[in-house]
Amino acid sequence: MMRTMTQASPAWYDQQYNNRARIPEHPAILQQWADTSADARARLRCVLDVPYSRRGIDDAAERLDIFLPTRPSAAPAPVLVYLHGGYWRALDKRDQSFIAAPFVAAGAVVVLPNYSLCPTVSVQDIVLQTVQAVAWVARNIGEHGGDARRLVVAGHSAGGHLAAMMLACRWPDVGRDLPPDLVRKALSVSGVFDLEPLRHVAFLADDLKLTRRSAARVSPAHMPAPSGRLWAVVGADESEEFVRQNKLIRAAWGARTVPVCESLPNRHHMNVLADLVDPQARLHALAHQLLGVAPADGGNPLSRATNSASIGT
Repeated sequence: MMRTMTQASPAWYDQQYNNRARIPEHPAILQQWADTSADARARLRCVLDVPYSRRGIDDAAERLDIFLPTRPSAAPAPVLVYLHGGYWRALDKRDQSFIAAPFVAAGAVVVLPNYSLCPTVSVQDIVLQTVQAVAWVARNIGEHGGDARRLVVAGHSAGGHLAAMMLACRWPDVGRDLPPDLVRKALSVSGVFDLEPLRHVAFLADDLKLTRRSAARVSPAHMPAPSGRLWAVVGADESEEFVRQNKLIRAAWGARTVPVCESLPNRHHMNVLADLVDPQARLHALAHQLLGVAPADGGNPLSRATNSASIGT
């Protein structure tokens, strides 16, 4: 039985949310991500470290990488904005360049933004940076062959939280040139939608510095359901709290807004990303369906390096 907040001990919170401690092979997984990402940047057509904000918090961090379709087309391409995880305190866009490979092969433009990390900034600051990154994509991606009207935002873990926040954003308040439905589709993989429990996680608390009020302010589950659609997936082998978080956003926003709410069998918090790039996996198919493109013949051009046997298993 899942414990209530009042029953849980500090050790229980750490056990639930410390994913690296739950996955002994995590150093090898992180290294594999880095290696296949370097390979992706070397092989794929890309424009790296493009500034997305002129008046930002951290100019060095506020940059994004753009990966272009393998086979250029005269028609504007759908756009996938992918947000990395790391509990808002670790990792970098360059650690997950490998995500781009199967989607550019299918004809999409893929954008990976960076953001500053806690404790230098707050989670709210990171949300605002991500808003600026997506706004930049809306205004500029046409110059790179992308169609901002066919925009999907996806992310893993903390990135899954940020993807949901982009769906809930009031875009005309960001800029009069931005439509209210700028982000109509989002995919969250192992996302966190209520940040209140993280205030009680010892290894995160000092970096995130969340209060009850600030945690609620950046929790999608505390917000009204947006008009777009969120597809939420989690690894079935993740902690009970991550499985609960995935169900929570469906309960908070309803089945109309969250039509897909699934646990993926035999996947934990890190190897779930293998399914995103595996041509045989349901998560791979879901992402292509959101983008409105068919997976490329042969799947991921880096499949020998990025199949589920070599990333995160």
